[in-house]
Amino acid sequence: MALEWLPRDYEKKDHMLWGDEHFGSMDNPPCVVYEKKPIVDPKGNTVEGLYSAWVWLNNPQQYNSYTTEMVKGVIAGMTNAAADSSVVAVVFTGVGDRAWCTGGNTKEYAEYYSGRPTEYALYMDLFNGMVDSILDCKKPVICRANGMRVAGGQEIGGACDLLISSDTAVYGQAGPRHGSAPVGGSSDFLPWALNMEDAMWNCISCELWSAYKMYRKGYISKVVPVLKDEKGNWVRNPQVITEDFVHDGELVYGEFKTGDELKEARNFVYNTPADFELLDAEVNKVLWTFTNLFPNCLQMSIDSVRAKKKFFWDQGKLYYRHWLAANMSSEAFLGFHAFNTKRITGKDTIDFIRYRQLLDEARLVNDDFMAEVLAKPQQE
Repeated sequence: MALEWLPRDYEKKDHMLWGDEHFGSMDNPPCVVYEKKPIVDPKGNTVEGLYSAWVWLNNPQQYNSYTTEMVKGVIAGMTNAAADSSVVAVVFTGVGDRAWCTGGNTKEYAEYYSGRPTEYALYMDLFNGMVDSILDCKKPVICRANGMRVAGGQEIGGACDLLISSDTAVYGQAGPRHGSAPVGGSSDFLPWALNMEDAMWNCISCELWSAYKMYRKGYISKVVPVLKDEKGNWVRNPQVITEDFVHDGELVYGEFKTGDELKEARNFVYNTPADFELLDAEVNKVLWTFTNLFPNCLQMSIDSVRAKKKFFWDQGKLYYRHWLAANMSSEAFLGFHAFNTKRITGKDTIDFIRYRQLLDEARLVNDDFMAEVLAKPQQE
């Protein structure tokens, strides 16, 4: 029976919460760039009216570390993509070939937020909103790791649904070495992807693990080469052991080489431009798979898996916020200033031995205390 007699409003509604005020352009970093790209079929043909939403962290000179305004841009990007019915999925990535994201902007942390705990608490409200915007996005979120994913980058990346990685990317935390703790997501997310011992060590050791090591441990969906030799052949990351064999009783696949072999490989990597052809091909494969699924069934499936990560994240994010704010007047003050002044002092960490000795002496934490553990400027 026809229902033409029912009064209906057919004018399409605009459900966007944000305009363009939190987005920038590629030629104006630091910012977040929001871009819609047409879905491409396996033959390379574009699909009319369907898109992926690309959220670009655009701060390559500072390894795509996010400023306060960039945090707002990520929230706006995820929120707008969720509300756009033409968007199939989100691709969260970074500009350049060195870094996906290295976390919060250390210069901003050191020069503004350290010593201002109330201001940092307000910042953490935005940071928590950024992680929530990824976990709550009503579209699948693919992390396209074009380079290192470290510290806060590892944390917000862990909120994404799938990880497709350049094989030159590295993964790890920096907090315990530079004045913070990996409570922006990693301590909640990593135990779901790694065994508890690996999750613990990756959180606290500040070691950087290769993409191949993370793949071996089940953390990455796909790892692809991004370098070519002089003949145009694809070359797997030469800094890493990519053969499957045991040395001294341990599987060394994915471990970094050592000595002159590593130095030579590192020189090749740093002097060879990255080519993301294979990385983008893998992203397009996933996008095409998503396009050919029932969108509501797809999102229900994704949300039901996300719920396990969200459970622990939601339990801790508010009290994490309070601790991180208070910490901005103590260890974070020291850690971020040490890192921010490394060009002046030649060191990016404090004197941990002296710091522990002063704590054992029950010394008052004041400017004199901090001066004893921070490195001095180098002589001209």
